[in-house]
Amino acid sequence: MARKETRNMTKLRKEYREQCASKNLPCWLCGMSIDYDAPFNDYGNDDRFELDHLYPVSKRPDIQEDPAGFRPSHAGCNRERGNGDPAPELGILSRAWV
Repeated sequence: MARKETRNMTKLRKEYREQCASKNLPCWLCGMSIDYDAPFNDYGNDDRFELDHLYPVSKRPDIQEDPAGFRPSHAGCNRERGNGDPAPELGILSRAWV
């Protein structure tokens, strides 16, 4: 089953973007700030917001519209990730390495 662009998904994406922008949430993949002022169709801007899914839609199309799986990301980070699993987090550092 492939990704489906439905009216509901369009609505959910817009609402999620507004929530993320109001909190200025960073990209969940790289941790850097997202350009929430960039329009969604500014395809030359890899720093613009793009809704990512915790579980790639190509692997789990049944939960495409489940907001619990939504994650804020850069368009570039989302594209680089593709349908792969996200890199594992490092966890809690033993001390601040500066």
